[in-house]
Amino acid sequence: MSRCRWEVFPALLHLAATLMCLHEFIAPCHGSGTGSSEVSVLMEVKMSLQDPHRLLDNWVASDPTAPCQWTGVTCDQTTQVVTGVDLSNMNLVGLVPTQVCQLQNLTSYNVGNNNFEGDFPDKLLDCSKLEYLNLSQNWIVSMLPNGISKLQNLRNLDLCCNNFTGAIPPGFGELPLLESLNLTNNLLNETIPGYLGKLYNLKWLDLAFNPFAPGEIPHELGNLNHLVNLNLAMAHLVGPIPDSFGNLTELTDFLDLSHNNLEGSIPAGIMNLPKLKKMELYINNLSGQIPPNMTQLLSITDLDLSENGLTGTIPNDIAKLRNLQLLHLWGNRLKGEIPPGLGNIPNLSMLRLFNNNLTGELPQNFGQQGTAFMYFDVSGNELSGPVPPDLCKGGQLQEFMLFNNKFSGVIPETYGNCSSLQRFRVNQNNFNGQIPEGLWKAPYLYHVDLSHNSFTGGISPSIGMTTNLTILDISNNRLTGELPPEIGKLFKLNKFVADRNQFSGSIPRQVGNLSSLNVLSISDNQLSGEIPPEISKCHQISELNLPRNSLTGPIPSALGSLSVLNYLDLSNNKLSGGIPSELGKLLFTSFNVSFNDLSGPVPASLINGVFTTSFLGNPHLCGGGLQNLAPCSGRAGSSNHRSHWLIAVIFAAVAILLLVGSVLLFKRYRLYFNHRDKNSKAFWSLTSFHKLGFSEYEVLGCLHEDQVIGTGGAGKVYKATLSNGKEVAVKKLWTSSKTEAKRDYGFSAEVETLGCLRHKNIVKLLCCCSSEDAKLLVYEYMPNGSLGDQLHAPKASVLDWLTRYNIALGAAEGLAYLHHDYNPPILHGDVKSNNILLDANYEARVADFGLAKILQACGKAVSMSSIAGTYGYIAPEYAYSLKVNEKSDIYSFGVVLLELVTGKRPMESQFVDGVDIVKWVRTNIHSKSAAQQLLDARLGNVFLEEMLLVLRVGLLCTAEVPVERPCMREVVQMLLEANPKPRGSKLSFNHTKSTNDSDYSTYVGIK
Repeated sequence: MSRCRWEVFPALLHLAATLMCLHEFIAPCHGSGTGSSEVSVLMEVKMSLQDPHRLLDNWVASDPTAPCQWTGVTCDQTTQVVTGVDLSNMNLVGLVPTQVCQLQNLTSYNVGNNNFEGDFPDKLLDCSKLEYLNLSQNWIVSMLPNGISKLQNLRNLDLCCNNFTGAIPPGFGELPLLESLNLTNNLLNETIPGYLGKLYNLKWLDLAFNPFAPGEIPHELGNLNHLVNLNLAMAHLVGPIPDSFGNLTELTDFLDLSHNNLEGSIPAGIMNLPKLKKMELYINNLSGQIPPNMTQLLSITDLDLSENGLTGTIPNDIAKLRNLQLLHLWGNRLKGEIPPGLGNIPNLSMLRLFNNNLTGELPQNFGQQGTAFMYFDVSGNELSGPVPPDLCKGGQLQEFMLFNNKFSGVIPETYGNCSSLQRFRVNQNNFNGQIPEGLWKAPYLYHVDLSHNSFTGGISPSIGMTTNLTILDISNNRLTGELPPEIGKLFKLNKFVADRNQFSGSIPRQVGNLSSLNVLSISDNQLSGEIPPEISKCHQISELNLPRNSLTGPIPSALGSLSVLNYLDLSNNKLSGGIPSELGKLLFTSFNVSFNDLSGPVPASLINGVFTTSFLGNPHLCGGGLQNLAPCSGRAGSSNHRSHWLIAVIFAAVAILLLVGSVLLFKRYRLYFNHRDKNSKAFWSLTSFHKLGFSEYEVLGCLHEDQVIGTGGAGKVYKATLSNGKEVAVKKLWTSSKTEAKRDYGFSAEVETLGCLRHKNIVKLLCCCSSEDAKLLVYEYMPNGSLGDQLHAPKASVLDWLTRYNIALGAAEGLAYLHHDYNPPILHGDVKSNNILLDANYEARVADFGLAKILQACGKAVSMSSIAGTYGYIAPEYAYSLKVNEKSDIYSFGVVLLELVTGKRPMESQFVDGVDIVKWVRTNIHSKSAAQQLLDARLGNVFLEEMLLVLRVGLLCTAEVPVERPCMREVVQMLLEANPKPRGSKLSFNHTKSTNDSDYSTYVGIK
């Protein structure tokens, strides 16, 4: 080395030292870890994301306050280093940003409630100082990371509402400082591990709503003696509740073990939790008696032991639970009397004891202490005696449910002054006397059922003030007087049943104002006068039941305009005149005009074997085809003359058809010999329904096994790409057996149906091809497959709610076209999610009409030779009657709606034996955490209200009684009213509950 180089070296050392001093001088201006380095890290995070609402627009590198004043960024107030990044609730899209781990002082990272996808971001495990990590409510699909144990400082970990699957790995049991662990609403499918019991500092543990493999609750969880909240709801738990849970004496907020298959008795230790406020053990298989030491639950506000198999009595000491607000013991086998002390609990607002074996009288002190009852339900027991007069003394009573008991006496007048009432059901008891006047004008009442008692008096004209009333059932009483015209003011009334009373006078014409009326039933009374034609203004009415009265005059022809009327019984009256021909255009499931004084011909469309007894007792009616009807006499000569002309026309038509057929046959054979290949053994004929740019032979050339996209009992479905680039789906109904080849597999029904249909939501049948051995149906190709695949296939992406809603609305419009707009109407017969196909834009197309039937003009139910359709979608009446109508389609579509809302299949392993999705939803809709349990957790809560509205439509469609189901036009209208409207923020699925949201069945309008 030369001498000059050695001389330069000290100078360089001096320069480096100077720069280091300068750095030490400048650095305090920004803090040791901030400045341009942290700004560049955060700008890199911003650049990696899609920010549709531009919520990160103030992340600007040139901002002099950067980054501590940026949205979602938290800094230490002293050193100004970044300690927290909160990107939650921003609807961000992309992968979870991991660059944040370059922020050396980061302790909190929250990206919850966004649209992040992909695997768990393993690079986050390098954020060694993290104390708080929240990745909840995203679309992360992977196993849980065992390496989570690297984050030894972690105190709060929230991974809920994603698609994590597999096991909870051992690393989750090695987080010594962890205080909160939330894994709820994922797809974890192994058992809950015992090593979670090593998290000794844990205060919050939530593993609910996962499809865990059936297993017992690990007794090690009893070691978590700092737990404040424990939620293991719907986790496929079996076996007993561990005795070790008696050690969880710090439990404060809630203990939720609901919706499992736990069995055995309730351990006494679990009742020795003096700080616990909410205990949820409902929907299990628990047995034995309620432990007498339940009085140790000194802080309990909500106690729900419903839907188990508990026996014995309700402990008398329950009155010592002075903080109790909710007590649900319904759906057990409890017996004995209701303890009088319950009436002395000052804040008890929700008492549901229905469906037990309770006896004796209701304690008369209920409400006397000013207890503000809101929900009071003791229905379905063996209770007797009078009704306590003061249940509404607190002025908040909304539901009063006493039906199916043995109560007697009069309804106290105090209930007429209870303006807060919404549901009042005392049916099937032994009540007598007059109905309190105030009940006829309660402003919020929407469901009143007084049926099957011995009430006297009449309907007060004040009823016009009950403007929210939707259901009124006063049947099977001793009510008298006339029906007041004020009934016509009940514009929301959906169902009015007054059968088997002593009403007289005429049916008020104001009934025509009831635009929402679906059922009008006033049989077995003393009504007189004519049937008011104004009823035809009730366009939603599907059931009109007026038999066994003294009605006179003609049947109004205007009834023929009621397009959804399918149940009409006018029998045993004094009606005269003819049966209006307009009625022949309706689709009746039940029709009866027997024992009147009707005359003239019966409309031909009503002459059907289903209605053989519908015309008895009308000797002047005529019509051929039924043994009870004499043939209508007419001008024989004229008839014979017309017959001769008809025969001549038929012969001429046959001759022309033979001639044309011969020419076409010749051309077809010539085409066949010109185009068949040397290996072809069959002659193919093609029938087109749209303009085609291909031949049957081109289609045949595309049917390769590697192009099969679906198989079924009738054959295979191929994807075919034609020479012009067009993609089509080809359903091949084929077998090598000649005997099997003769089977139709719905080919004829599909061709006859789809070939004539033109609707944007009905799959387009382009053409059909047939030969001696096989049959082909060629459709437009649907690139996104079926709705069933999109909802339930293991690797399918999750459909958001807006897409699901549009699919539901489109399919409903397609079915409404079949039922109402096509002539004659068409019954699909196999509505299910796999028969709703999705195009490139996820627009719905109703498909697979192999079971379709033409609904004859007479409106009779179509008889099937055997049960057809798909298990889980079949309407209950179909299984025993083999008769279907449009209401069968509506039931099946209701099941599809429930699939869309819940994300469940019609039959799930998590449902108990014999329970399908309809029963599962109806069982759980009454639960106070219905939203968490029923709605698809993957959807978040942006459209919670709209999802609940669609759930309601699904329940209406799946009503057990066909006449109570809406028609498809109504379904479309209800879905339009549930149009999603973004609210800008999502509500989290948490366990909190107010006294006003405990029963989602009230919201969706069912019981």
